[in-house]
Amino acid sequence: MIDVIIAGGGPTGSMLAGELRLHGVRVLVLEKDAEPAAYVRSLGLHVRSIEVMDQRGLLERFLAHGRQFPVGGGYFAAIEKPVPELDTAHGYILAIPQPVTDRLLAEHAVESGAEIRRGCEVVGVSQDEDGVDVELADGTRLRSRYVVGCDGGRSTVRKLIGVGFPGEPAQAETLLGEMEVTEAPETIAAVVTRIRQTEKRFGLGPVGEGRYRVVVPAEGVAEDRSVPPTLEEFKRQLRACSGTDFGVHSPRWLSRFGDATRLADSYRVGRVLLAGDAAHVHPPLGGQGLNLGIQDAFNLGWKLAAEITGQAPEGLLDSYQGERRPVAAAVLDNTRVQNLLISTDPTAQAVRRLMAELMDFEGVTRHLIEKVTALDIRYDFGEGHELLGRRLRDVKLTQGRLYELTRSGRGLLLDRTGGGRLSVEGWADRVDHVVDLSAELDVPAVLLRPDGHVAWVGEDQEELLDRLPRWFGAATATATA
Repeated sequence: MIDVIIAGGGPTGSMLAGELRLHGVRVLVLEKDAEPAAYVRSLGLHVRSIEVMDQRGLLERFLAHGRQFPVGGGYFAAIEKPVPELDTAHGYILAIPQPVTDRLLAEHAVESGAEIRRGCEVVGVSQDEDGVDVELADGTRLRSRYVVGCDGGRSTVRKLIGVGFPGEPAQAETLLGEMEVTEAPETIAAVVTRIRQTEKRFGLGPVGEGRYRVVVPAEGVAEDRSVPPTLEEFKRQLRACSGTDFGVHSPRWLSRFGDATRLADSYRVGRVLLAGDAAHVHPPLGGQGLNLGIQDAFNLGWKLAAEITGQAPEGLLDSYQGERRPVAAAVLDNTRVQNLLISTDPTAQAVRRLMAELMDFEGVTRHLIEKVTALDIRYDFGEGHELLGRRLRDVKLTQGRLYELTRSGRGLLLDRTGGGRLSVEGWADRVDHVVDLSAELDVPAVLLRPDGHVAWVGEDQEELLDRLPRWFGAATATATA
């Protein structure tokens, strides 16, 4: 029997497969498309996703294919304001096309030992107390211990397990494509600057080899957004917005997206779970969608692996929904606000002007940018130190860097007490104990979960022994004998 079947081979599914393989879990990824998608909906990775790649030793391969840009103004509803220094060692945005991100994560999953099968569409899911039966469109039947639906906003898995997807349907639609133009670059830049003073859903930007990424509001909402727009539709909407179609021609790909906002009622039904767009959809403002899915996988992977290997304490797997669903709800809210602020409606523009005034206060801008970059996340671990529940930034140690010590996907006790006072005996097969010093970390010791979030801060061994079982299960028998 397969341990986990993942429906969907996009960035969320591939990231999850790699995370599960860190713990020896047998993984099969089923992707219905025979070939990888060519369209570029996501343009890059935000700070927290960059940290995640660093935590797993993947960052160098991403840096080799992307371009680094400082986290600048305009990331919240395109309101340009200076951005304060953020609490991260990676204070930049990594511009990298989604097909490249997809490929790099899929390669990592395969290198880790996961199997990816393309052209395999899931059409049936049924479960019992021991496992899940999966039926494919060609009649093939498979069985696994768990299934995770990472199959997008129109998720088949979500529908098959009867999970509701309430929210607001699309009210507006945007056309997106990559094509060549005949108009001069300086003319394009001037027109785009003029139009974007009022219409933020408009833009033409060079992507290399003489091609441009074109974004323009659609005339209405299509009945079936899976049907791509035509080049003529692009030309018509470009002329309606700017008075010119810029001579667009020779499209490489054309697509459309709406501003629907929906959140799954549940992230888990028995042995079937949801992640990424299968669990939440929202307008692409701030570029948060792909990043949110990758971070879902990062939260879920070690928990599901612990459940399969028998090391999970009671409730660990359910904490996936408890932690990640509120994060998605917050993203839906901030994209709702941004959607309002980019509207050309006079009332919305008045709200935008007021928000721009408020963002002159550094604290307001910091708060909003941390939302978009996912640096504001604090899971509810109860009362305690201000670091409790937050991810810990990468810090320099005498032995190197913190994130270099997290690549195994295990827990980590970073001990600054000098050694001898604290111990993870009984959990050494799941938690590394590193005695080191860091001038950047002013606490005696921290216990990190495999996803880098702080599970405990202190120097008392009894407190540590109380916290270890909560996240890492019971101690081994040898430690209690």
